[in-house]
Amino acid sequence: MKKVAIGFFIFLALLLAVAAVVPLLFKDKIKQTLDKEIAKNINAQVIYETDDVSLSLFRDFPNLSLGVENLSVIGKDSFATDTLARISSFRMGLNLFSVFGNELKVNSITLDKPVIRLIALKSGKANWDIMIEDTTATDLEADTVASDFNMAIKGWEVNNGTIYYDDLSIPFGFAAYNVQHSGSGDFEQDVFDMESKTTAERFLMTYDGVNYLENATLDADVTMAMDLNQSLYTFKDNSIRINEFPFKFDGAILMPEEAIDFDLTFSATETDFRNVLSVVPGMYSEQFDDIKTGGKLSFDGYFKGRMIDTLMPGYGVDLKVIEGMFKYPELPEAAQNINIDMSVASKDGTPQNTDINIRQFHMDLGKNPIDAKVVINGLETMKVDGNVKASVDLAELTKVYPVEGMTLRGLLKVDADAKGTYSETSMPVIDADLNLSNGYIKSKDFPAPIENLNMVTNVRNTTGNTDDTRISIERFNMSLDGEPLEGRMLITGIDKPAFDGRIKGVLDLTKLTKIFPQEGMTVSGRITADVAAKGKLSDIEAEKYNNVTANGTMAISNLNFVSTDLPQGMNIAQANANFNNERVSLQNMSGHLGKSDFNASGTVSNYIGYALANDQPLRGNFNISSNTFDVNEWMVDETSGEPVEGTEEGVVGVPANLDLALNIDAKQVLYSNLKLNNVSGQVQVKDQIAKLNKVTFNTLGGTFATSGSYNTQNLQKPLFDMKLDIQNLGFKEAFNAFNTVQVFAPIAKLLEGKFSTNFAFAGELGQDMVPVFQTLDGTGVIKVLRAAVRDVPIVERISSLTNFEELRSFVIENKMIDAQIVDGKLVVQPFNLNVGDIGMTVGGSTATDGNIDYVTALSVPTGKVGQQLSSSLTGLLGGNQSLVNAERVTLKLNVGGTFNNPRVALAGGSVKEQAADVVKTVVQSKLNDAKQQAEQRKLQLQDSVNAELNRQKQELERKAQEELEKKRREAEQQIKKQAADKVGGFLKGLTKPAAQPDTTKNQ
Repeated sequence: MKKVAIGFFIFLALLLAVAAVVPLLFKDKIKQTLDKEIAKNINAQVIYETDDVSLSLFRDFPNLSLGVENLSVIGKDSFATDTLARISSFRMGLNLFSVFGNELKVNSITLDKPVIRLIALKSGKANWDIMIEDTTATDLEADTVASDFNMAIKGWEVNNGTIYYDDLSIPFGFAAYNVQHSGSGDFEQDVFDMESKTTAERFLMTYDGVNYLENATLDADVTMAMDLNQSLYTFKDNSIRINEFPFKFDGAILMPEEAIDFDLTFSATETDFRNVLSVVPGMYSEQFDDIKTGGKLSFDGYFKGRMIDTLMPGYGVDLKVIEGMFKYPELPEAAQNINIDMSVASKDGTPQNTDINIRQFHMDLGKNPIDAKVVINGLETMKVDGNVKASVDLAELTKVYPVEGMTLRGLLKVDADAKGTYSETSMPVIDADLNLSNGYIKSKDFPAPIENLNMVTNVRNTTGNTDDTRISIERFNMSLDGEPLEGRMLITGIDKPAFDGRIKGVLDLTKLTKIFPQEGMTVSGRITADVAAKGKLSDIEAEKYNNVTANGTMAISNLNFVSTDLPQGMNIAQANANFNNERVSLQNMSGHLGKSDFNASGTVSNYIGYALANDQPLRGNFNISSNTFDVNEWMVDETSGEPVEGTEEGVVGVPANLDLALNIDAKQVLYSNLKLNNVSGQVQVKDQIAKLNKVTFNTLGGTFATSGSYNTQNLQKPLFDMKLDIQNLGFKEAFNAFNTVQVFAPIAKLLEGKFSTNFAFAGELGQDMVPVFQTLDGTGVIKVLRAAVRDVPIVERISSLTNFEELRSFVIENKMIDAQIVDGKLVVQPFNLNVGDIGMTVGGSTATDGNIDYVTALSVPTGKVGQQLSSSLTGLLGGNQSLVNAERVTLKLNVGGTFNNPRVALAGGSVKEQAADVVKTVVQSKLNDAKQQAEQRKLQLQDSVNAELNRQKQELERKAQEELEKKRREAEQQIKKQAADKVGGFLKGLTKPAAQPDTTKNQ
């Protein structure tokens, strides 16, 4: 018995030892397989550190658990700056025995705290489409044989996840927070049931910029029958609940090849009005359980048809509410007689063939009835037929619906009718009145109310032509704490509107935002204005300012603004503006942007055109001064709003429709780790291009003068060009401050001394705002004022090879060096040095990857050539060349490798050829090669641009032809209809004679 016990413990110890050792033995194999499969199957950056990969037999026994912490997936091309997924912890349960075979089997997947952001562009391109198609596999069997990674998943989990979905092509989006999801299914079988459960504590759904669900809860249990052979997925038992609104799906999804066939219906599983009320924005809150409700509903719909790139399924939704009502327990009145009969349907899923029919909408808010009927055919070119009528006593409204902390009074009347077609060229015949009289708003957060609030507004179009649209705010007036504000506005026409308006009074933003708090922002200050304008946009576009009347004044005092988008804040201590027909003159403007002070004055022209039209530029000329401007304060983290070191990821776009000249005078500008002193010059902004004109400043002990441009007309490939005039800058300071010096001149970090340069270069910027060095081209002159060369790897290797000790340390003074940047390479033209009695000529190139390719020619007295070097030269000198009787010899050295690890080799020698000629010939050859490569690259780029332009041209021609064909068919149908009507009318005249008077009675 004792031996049995000892044997058992020995076996147990061996088992534990194996369990501890196996992960170490197979960790490298699994990681290599994982990396290989990622590279083969995923067209995205999958980022994780080796130290964050772990293996364990104990965590998920008997599976081998593979864990990856801090995993990120970042897209490419259009999504190069978007993080598709950021996962705090990713775990896979691997079948232990599959590790010993040719296939790795994944039994389970667990994601902890994932943040997943799904984006589809207007073109339909999606960031989650990252799987690489296997073009080498000819059939399923070949594909299976080629893979050594098998997803035999039986279960998966998502813990505390966050999911964002934004489809710009619809446009539709949703967000789900604190998502808990689990699922199970035997994917090793061809036919099985997949079960899943999903909850989200907060769910948001938006369409076309409007939030239709906010702060909703989601709970979904779904069981689907999976037939992998047929790619058929059928809904079985399922229940989905948003807030208190439950519904379910029936039907199936078939995925033959690339297409997806939907045959789905859905319906509400409960019929109380309360259920649908819970998803009405603003209704579902902590008080919802106490709300008394009544009435019935029916809700059902379908989603049927094929989905491919050019085809969408049809869909339809029907909602009916009968005698609905709700009443808050603490309020005296109820909303009742709620009757709704509406449907939304699209036969092919396209906006143009989407029909919305609100056959009935009625609700009594206490004693205030609201009625509406609307039929909309199409969402692009819309045919509208509807009317809305409401007369609401705002005091009665607060007896039905809680308006927390607010007292309201006044009568709001809405009476609107519209019938006709809405498009770019037409408007429905419309007559809409919105009037508010004797308005009163009192907030508990501010003692004084808004009183005498009146507004009379009318929108009218009697012909259906957009130019006959008339929008009139006949009167607007209010009083806040005894300070009046009044105005009026008349706009006629849509495409080229005429306007006539005025606003006069005081706007106290401090008081106003206490009455109407603005989420995510704080605003305070006073604006006093008396501004009037009258004219036509067509005259403004033609710059016929004499036909426009504009005048007035505006004064701003102690304006403060802080928001989530502008956490640094803005303060305008004071500003005065005078308006006339052509321009606004800004005077005495002073304040702070964040911690940075500023003073500004100048003029703005075409301000009315900029405000009223999409393509009109705002022109201006400003003088801006500052004592200290901190640029770093505006480099903030996208999520936290906290300042970060370095630049914010993503291209900073130059705004469109601006034509501004900014004359800058700043005593100090803080940028990254630089302090720029005495900054002056001009910045011009026009056509999404910012130009620097003679901008000068001092920093790092040197003097800078710059001119250039930054072009963001193509945000995917922003361009820049720069002319630099730098005087007396230290080599080490330049290396530490500028990445261009780090790439092209790493030797600068070892040089003691200063230089000056005149250099011009241009190229592309990456999405991180760092130059794409392979695209750079430039030319210039570098003047070495003084440089002490010592402990430089290249000259150390040259000295070791030649045994010329004086080359290990020497000084360069007042040396001019010509250089070019061609196809991303810095090409240094040959320059001469004298180190003692040695003449040195140097030239060559440095590439962006750190590789160097230089030629150094040394002209040395023959007597300095040692025996070892002399024997090496004997084989390199020509047959008719000899060191005997030669005073000097030229040594040719090739320098390759990298700056930190150079390779130096003796490549030739001559007693006849000059050192300068040797280097000049080689460098010119390298320069010609670089130019040829640059030209080929430009030609390839131009070819791709031309191909894209031709494709776009053909696409436009195709669409134009389709539109012409469509109009031709419509015209044919119209002619046939008119002919049929005329023939029909003629036949009616023959078969039904006109009635004759009966005269027999009179006779």
